[in-house]
Amino acid sequence: MSIIDKFRLNGKKVFITGGSRGIGKSVALGLAEAGADIAVIARGIEAAEETAHELEQKGVKAIAVKADVTVPDQVESMMKQVLSAFGTVDVAFNNAGTAVVEKSEEMSYEGLTSVINLNLVGLFLTCQAAAKVMIVNKRGSIINMASMSAHVVNVPQTTANYNASKAGVVQLTKCLAVEWAPHNVRVNSISPGYTLTELAKSFSEDLMAQWIERIPMKRMADPEELQGAVLFLAGEASSYCTGTDIIIDGGYTIW
Repeated sequence: MSIIDKFRLNGKKVFITGGSRGIGKSVALGLAEAGADIAVIARGIEAAEETAHELEQKGVKAIAVKADVTVPDQVESMMKQVLSAFGTVDVAFNNAGTAVVEKSEEMSYEGLTSVINLNLVGLFLTCQAAAKVMIVNKRGSIINMASMSAHVVNVPQTTANYNASKAGVVQLTKCLAVEWAPHNVRVNSISPGYTLTELAKSFSEDLMAQWIERIPMKRMADPEELQGAVLFLAGEASSYCTGTDIIIDGGYTIW
């Protein structure tokens, strides 16, 4: 197999949670260009359907599935729909996530649990759902969305809940990688830095300027700049890579 072929995903079946916008949508477009059929998972079905339509323009099969990944019954239903459409799952990109900015001494219980439940518990549930299929198939790649916030304490915003959830994702990824390695199921994560998503653009220009000042490359990432890392982890090019976290942060965590 040539090195270029190791990056191709022709015929591979992929689901992406939080796939209707931001990083999830950008990665979906990238993997579709590499030949993968994509299931776009999101809580908002209209946006998911719009993204699925865009993916189909690239000549692949795409479906939209409405699901809240923090609800076990909805995850089970999601998988039934994916398997009904595709027959199997080769790659899972567990990307759904959220953030709540609150001082820890003032943080509400909902502010804590909503972030932990989506970023960590929901991610575990979709890892588990994918693994049940992949273990039977004796192959598969699971890619989890962590964050550079798993490795540093972001400032000036206060996001202890978010940072802790993403640190949990990195450790969970390592644990699952060890458990599922005998089944040829690989589990890795990516840790992006500040990225110009719709969510990031909702913050003030002053706050973004403070972020950029601390980034050695002096800019935020474009969502497309995360496509390559996910493509690498999804395909045969990373066949001996498991339990790894790839930091993509413009150098932020170096200092």
